[in-house]
Amino acid sequence: MKRVALMTSGGDAPGMNAAIRAVVRAGLEYDVEIYGVRQAYTGLINGDISLMNSREVSGILQRGGTILQTARNEEFKTPQGQRKALRRLNERDIEGMIVIGGDGSLRGAMALSKLGIKVVGIPASIDNDIWGTSMSIGVDTALNTILDALDRLRDTATSHNRAFLIEVMGRGSGYLALMGGILGGAEVVITPERAPSMDEIATQMEDAYVRGKTHAIAVIAEGAPYTSQDLISYLDRKNLGFEVRVSILGHMQRGGSPSAFDRLLATRMGVAALEKLINGEDGVMVGVEGRDTISVPLEEVTTRARPLTDDYFRMAWMLSR
Repeated sequence: MKRVALMTSGGDAPGMNAAIRAVVRAGLEYDVEIYGVRQAYTGLINGDISLMNSREVSGILQRGGTILQTARNEEFKTPQGQRKALRRLNERDIEGMIVIGGDGSLRGAMALSKLGIKVVGIPASIDNDIWGTSMSIGVDTALNTILDALDRLRDTATSHNRAFLIEVMGRGSGYLALMGGILGGAEVVITPERAPSMDEIATQMEDAYVRGKTHAIAVIAEGAPYTSQDLISYLDRKNLGFEVRVSILGHMQRGGSPSAFDRLLATRMGVAALEKLINGEDGVMVGVEGRDTISVPLEEVTTRARPLTDDYFRMAWMLSR
């Protein structure tokens, strides 16, 4: 294999640039040309593909986002769009493809694999909801960003005897909310998978006030069955004792320099992805299990979701008292 295309797709995640750098530098070692695809599947259909070199990836290890940029594309979901993408790759004699992204991006990778392109995926999703890997690129950095915000907001909450409702990302998975709640010492955690009723939340916050606590923190995932605005309106009417405020962290969770863990994870996965292509593997995703780098069939990855562990919910409840 002498020519491999590389793209980042879907939502950006801190560490994507580290993975790009690893693939390009590993390509130099193995004498494989790496072609960067700009704007994900949109760029692939439009032929926005160019050869990458060592200088292009110099100094990007510590940068958030992705130098290849990313976009969502509906045309690629159609047979016509996929044929266009295949044509663009064939025009450049590209033999293999590495796709860095989340669940939707990896489904696109599987579509390319079925068209005959040798494909390896790299999981990058701050929700950590991708089946087949214990950790995805970007999760650790996003979680540290949430914890930093939680610590700061607790200082303000304690100073003013307030309760804070903090909304974090997670439309389909409450991983960030659950881990943020446990590690940030929250009194309440609300996820799409398990959401206490608004009355139960009010009871927990009122109990914290009665027990003499100087603050209360609730962490809610954006995919919870009720919105943070609906919840804060309900809590205000209950007169809990605490004055309640809401803080929505939003897209700041995606940005920022990747942590040491994410840089190492992305680097390991980038090198492993190219080596798997060179060694003839196809239609797989690179994952991590303990200290080991593993291969997981894309068919399996894209038909299952990584669930949250019951023990973490039990731990969150136990430690909130």
